[in-house]
Amino acid sequence: MRLPEFRLERYFARYEFNVKHVLCASDCQSLTLGELLDLEPGARDEFERLWLGYTESPGSPALRREIARLYATIGPDEVLVHSGAQEAIFVFMHAALQPGDHVIVHSPCYQSLRDVAAALGCQVSLWTAHEETGWALDMDEFKRLLRENTRAVVINTPHNPTGWLMPRGAFEELARITAERGILLFSDEVYRGLEENPAERLPAACDLGPHAVSLGVLSKSYGLPGLRIGWVATRDRRLLERMAAVKDYTTICNSAPSEFLATLALRRGEALLARNRAILAANRARADAFFERHQDRFRWVRPAAGPIGFPRLLAGDVEEFCRRLVEVAGVLLLPGTVYDVATPHFRLGMGRDDFPQVMDRLEEFLGRR
Repeated sequence: MRLPEFRLERYFARYEFNVKHVLCASDCQSLTLGELLDLEPGARDEFERLWLGYTESPGSPALRREIARLYATIGPDEVLVHSGAQEAIFVFMHAALQPGDHVIVHSPCYQSLRDVAAALGCQVSLWTAHEETGWALDMDEFKRLLRENTRAVVINTPHNPTGWLMPRGAFEELARITAERGILLFSDEVYRGLEENPAERLPAACDLGPHAVSLGVLSKSYGLPGLRIGWVATRDRRLLERMAAVKDYTTICNSAPSEFLATLALRRGEALLARNRAILAANRARADAFFERHQDRFRWVRPAAGPIGFPRLLAGDVEEFCRRLVEVAGVLLLPGTVYDVATPHFRLGMGRDDFPQVMDRLEEFLGRR
């Protein structure tokens, strides 16, 4: 198995910790360890008494109970905890797919959702979203992409990088079609809970049928990427067993401090989500006003959910624009080329407290240009 260079991660490796201002972050505002421990009386003392031995490979029972509460039909034994979402994607692909299987992948996408399957020898068809339709996916196109050997469909909603949210009817139709054909539905739901309109929140895919797998993580909606805790939830017990066997070749088990802190975070999960939704509401309004002022420079399809959007640069080369911005203003944006998008789009992150100040830096840069 030979994996291609992960373009997005290599781009961040070059810039992320060497710039003053990150304006393309895909996560929300984080907390300090002290702030997290202060959410619950006695948590600090309990944390100091934590035993630093090996943890259970599926994840601690307490953590899996908290994760299961996020779903309507899932029990703790139907959750498998991983080191972040990236490991969960990698393990799922290795457990579920064989060379020659056909996989349909929502595009543009986080690269591993596509390229791990391709590296395993699968036939990958891209189900591509287009700006002209507000980044919506076409269900008729999906039906045309289906083959006799389609083994899995990979969907991401709320979507990275566009912020698109699949309508409930389409999501349920997708779950029905894949169930009828015996196709696995792998649903990347790492931004679930950050819908601008809470009434539009989709059910978790794992609650729509035993063929579906929901991917979750503490990094994005909860703003705790440093814990490196992700998970999958599914009622497909045989798939979970195969994934657990593959995980024996990756991390085996998770960090005990991370699992303790993740359990605490999920017990206070609604407070963390409400905090980040409030930050996002203010920052989305700020972004709307910015793009209204600069309609001659950018096209803005307003995201419906999550902390990121995917504006289009109307003139010039997007890689050059991002390079000059980071060199001159110390502001990092992510060009859409790292998603293999040919059009001049870039990723904008709106989930952090410093967004207003960094947007001021961007506006100053535009004024100089």
